[in-house]
Amino acid sequence: MANSGNRRPPPIVAERRGGAGERTRKNAGNGKAGAKPRAPRRGNFVTRFFGAIFGFFWRVIWGVTWRIVAVVALLLTVSTLYFYSTLPQLSDLLDGRARGSVTMLDADGQVFAWRGETFGGLINAETASPYLRNAILATEDRRFFWHFGISPRGIAGAIRSNVAAGRSAFSGAGGSTITQQVAKLLCLGRPYDPSEWETEAEYESDCRRGTLWRKIQELPYAFALELRYTKEEILTIYMNRAFLGAGARGFEAAAQRYFGRSAAEVGPSESAMLAGLLVAPSFYAPTRNLRRAQERANVVIGLMAREGYLTEVEVAEARAYPATLSQAAESRAGGFFADWIMQSGPAYLTRDTTEDVVIQTTLDQRIQRAAEEALASVYENRVRDDSVAEASIVVMSPDGAVRGMVGGRSYVPGGFNRATQAQRQTGSAFKPFVYALAMEVGYEPYDIVEDAPLTMNIRGSGEWSPRNYTNDFLGMMTLTEALARSQNIPAVRISEAMGRDEVRRAANGFGLHSELAEGPALALGSSEASLLEMTAAYSGILNGGSAVRPYGFTALRLAADNEPLMGIGGGIITRVISEEAAMRLTWMMSQVLEAPYGTGRRARLSDGRQAAGKTGTTQAARDAWFVGFTADYVVGVWMGNDDNSPLTGVTGGGLPAEIWRETMERIHAGTPLRPLPMIEPERPTLEPPSSSQPMPPSQPGTSLGDSIRDILGGILGN
Repeated sequence: MANSGNRRPPPIVAERRGGAGERTRKNAGNGKAGAKPRAPRRGNFVTRFFGAIFGFFWRVIWGVTWRIVAVVALLLTVSTLYFYSTLPQLSDLLDGRARGSVTMLDADGQVFAWRGETFGGLINAETASPYLRNAILATEDRRFFWHFGISPRGIAGAIRSNVAAGRSAFSGAGGSTITQQVAKLLCLGRPYDPSEWETEAEYESDCRRGTLWRKIQELPYAFALELRYTKEEILTIYMNRAFLGAGARGFEAAAQRYFGRSAAEVGPSESAMLAGLLVAPSFYAPTRNLRRAQERANVVIGLMAREGYLTEVEVAEARAYPATLSQAAESRAGGFFADWIMQSGPAYLTRDTTEDVVIQTTLDQRIQRAAEEALASVYENRVRDDSVAEASIVVMSPDGAVRGMVGGRSYVPGGFNRATQAQRQTGSAFKPFVYALAMEVGYEPYDIVEDAPLTMNIRGSGEWSPRNYTNDFLGMMTLTEALARSQNIPAVRISEAMGRDEVRRAANGFGLHSELAEGPALALGSSEASLLEMTAAYSGILNGGSAVRPYGFTALRLAADNEPLMGIGGGIITRVISEEAAMRLTWMMSQVLEAPYGTGRRARLSDGRQAAGKTGTTQAARDAWFVGFTADYVVGVWMGNDDNSPLTGVTGGGLPAEIWRETMERIHAGTPLRPLPMIEPERPTLEPPSSSQPMPPSQPGTSLGDSIRDILGGILGN
């Protein structure tokens, strides 16, 4: 008892979880000694099944995705570094035109026309007008200075806008940053190759394609631009290369083209109009539709105000006084003349030039406007509204300098110029050259010619009998009356008397170089010529008998140089007839307007100014002409249908004579009266014979007065 009382009780020990007995049971359950215990299963069989499938696919998708991302990132990096290595110096990217431009100055040295893509000179983003810089940013890329070349937000917004409008995701709005637009302007570094592209326009159209693949290509190029150049330099490239309508490449050229000032000087309203062109340059060009351009500029002003670029006062002023065109841009005079200069000048310095060329021309804008207004006035007041008949006018100095040109009722850039390109039969407007030769070989204005039936045997064609326009015969008459009345038979008699070859040589000498008719109808104007050629030929009569080569420019130089590359392009060439013969012929032609029987009476000038000219109407009235001159200018007018169909109720002495008179009175307004250089012959004392016998053909060098004396002496011809 004593011993048991001294014994200590055994310690109480808590049973350990997972003891040997339990482990033995679990191991017995899975058959693996020492195996890790399995967590209790949760959920039912279905959820566990689909959970396992989802986990499998998630692991596959994630594995593929991160590998694709890695490959894309690698390709993007490599592409960016490649484009970065190909980017040139900044100065090489500012003028990317494949061709040069032509700027035309009028006779007073004022710009009146541009051709090709003009480049007004380099402009820097830092030196440009701050209004212009801000207008561009507000319109095209307000986050320009904060992104790294692309704007995911802008792209997403553009896609939503396109889809909402029923377009494909990448058609229409593009969401491009300025950097991406520069990538387009640079065509991702691919230069223009004439062997691959027929025109530069096709090349640029391909560069601007908005396909998904092109968008993908833009990304590394945009990143490369951001790495290679500063933001200011990227904006500079954009401002120099953007096309802004009317042939203007870059904002400096556009500011000069539309407003006559530098891009560094434009104000808020002008800057808004220029920036507004970026979305659609040709559509919003102010030279095409000023009101539409102003409405677009008003939208841009709102965008500038939203970004805080304009104060309330500036906004109100810009909207109250919208931008307007300069006088040179607004006049739009001389389009046909400018097209003619481009075609007639040396190709390597005009239509195919790779340089910027400046051409000093002979155009007088006052005269040009007078001709355009004269034509419009006659058509408005004298021609039916549904008439499709066309007309053209050429105004020329006696030395061949073209002062004005209207090639049709309305001007279309590069369109058909009826003053220079239309080859039409001249009709009776050719007759002065027959009479010019007669005066040269000694005939006198008061010599007599017979207007009587005439039949000629033409080898290979049989009999030919010319008829007068009035279908009558007036018997004996002077050469002056025959010309004034425009009788056909006397003209044929005179031509045959002198010889067709001689008449042809005289006409060629005056500048009518087209293939002239071989038969006797030569005298009646059956051959073709352009209005420019006919007007130049009449200039040879006014200047005293010397042929002229019509010209439109006096000097041509490169824009960067002051010294001209070449000088005057035409002028007086060689003498064709004597000055005395030309002065006698001038008096005869004055009777076309002054004589009571003259066919050109409607061309008589109201201020009493002396004038001379000749009407012309071709067979079936397909062409109607009036060409004439004062002491100062020669004006030619042609009227007809482009399809060569007959005119209705029109002759050379009708509407063409009225257009001629309206033109002459406008261009001479306020100028002093000057007499024509002409010799009025003394009237002969000999009464004309009463015989109706046809006059015998004279040999070259004899006068019709000699023929009269032969008739009176009893020598009758056939």
